[in-house]
Amino acid sequence: MNDQVFLLPDLGEGLTEADIAEWKVRVGDTVTIDQVVVEVETAKAAVEVPIPFEGTVISLHGDEGSTLKVGTPLITVSGTHATHEQYREEERAGSGNVLIGYGTSEDTGRRRRRVGVNREVTPPREHTGVARRVISPIVRNLARQNDLDLSRLSGSGPGGVINRADVERALATPPETADAQRIPIKGLRKAVADKLSTSRREIPDATTWVDVDATELLQARRTINAALPDAENVSLMALLARLALAALKQYPELNSTVDTERNEIVRYGHVHLGIAAQTPRGLVVPVIEKADSLTTVELARQLRDTTALAREGTLPPARLTGGTFTLNNYGVFGVDGSTPIINHPEAAILGVGRIIDKPWVVDGQLAVRKVTQVSLSFDHRVCDGGVAGGFLRLFADYIENPITVLGRL
Repeated sequence: MNDQVFLLPDLGEGLTEADIAEWKVRVGDTVTIDQVVVEVETAKAAVEVPIPFEGTVISLHGDEGSTLKVGTPLITVSGTHATHEQYREEERAGSGNVLIGYGTSEDTGRRRRRVGVNREVTPPREHTGVARRVISPIVRNLARQNDLDLSRLSGSGPGGVINRADVERALATPPETADAQRIPIKGLRKAVADKLSTSRREIPDATTWVDVDATELLQARRTINAALPDAENVSLMALLARLALAALKQYPELNSTVDTERNEIVRYGHVHLGIAAQTPRGLVVPVIEKADSLTTVELARQLRDTTALAREGTLPPARLTGGTFTLNNYGVFGVDGSTPIINHPEAAILGVGRIIDKPWVVDGQLAVRKVTQVSLSFDHRVCDGGVAGGFLRLFADYIENPITVLGRL
């Protein structure tokens, strides 16, 4: 029987570090193989980490809120048996300590099983009454890092649950006794900041926009949904995605990237559509692979399921990478227009503002119509204003006359 040190596993997708959100065990607890011992927050998701050993916990290598590099000590366990050699065999067969659904070994999912915490061995921590109103350990950790007293907050979630937005709102309003508040840039926020900074630094972008009459699109959605079961209703975002995909068929230049090392433009054969989504953890862009090969109903279903998982924080990191073109509905924030930053290394991002009543000229007569503004930010290395403007104008025409597209897709 030897002491065994479990290293922070390879989380896949190029992730090199993670923040400790919540320890599920304490020093002195007994753990079993595949028991979840800690929840970590990466740049892409909150992940529960199971341990491949059994024995007694003798050391936790990091406090909640601290950042660990992949491959550095996470937890030390004593009293292990044959599990150590089994784990070493798995390590040699794959890419190191690999979590379920991550890493390079195609057999990882079959070797690992994931179980919950043994509540009889590891009793849950005692919480105060207010702590029970905070479901997410990430929210508790954020408050703890900033010395924020959760008992002073009112939760805006269901049943008064305090969510991340409540904490960030409180942190944005410094107390009278302090000159400033410092909020760490880490985890998902750091990943987003790095990616947007890279986009601004490397991509010579430009933006074009146009106002569009969306009245017929809203009517088309009502007509389509009247013929579908309620569970299969098509969202407005799904229809906008369908129209964008149709326009990309005519302007494939925008479904590409720039290979700076080889000085080449790489044009993709399929559209892996990224959908910008605001979640409690921040902005994420889940990807629908080969979206251009899906029917309208299939696209709506995948969009609904994918965004739901993203907001729950349970979407695998692999589903947050590999996009070739991004659609951003910033209208949900009640704004008309925006100049969205391109999701590096893509070549373009399409944005849609809120749809509101506006005066509009129809057949020479003034009328009240449902109007929105659409915008396109594009990489000027990939195309010029003619291509970008042509794509945006075609997309706008599809919104104003959606039957020309939806009737044949």
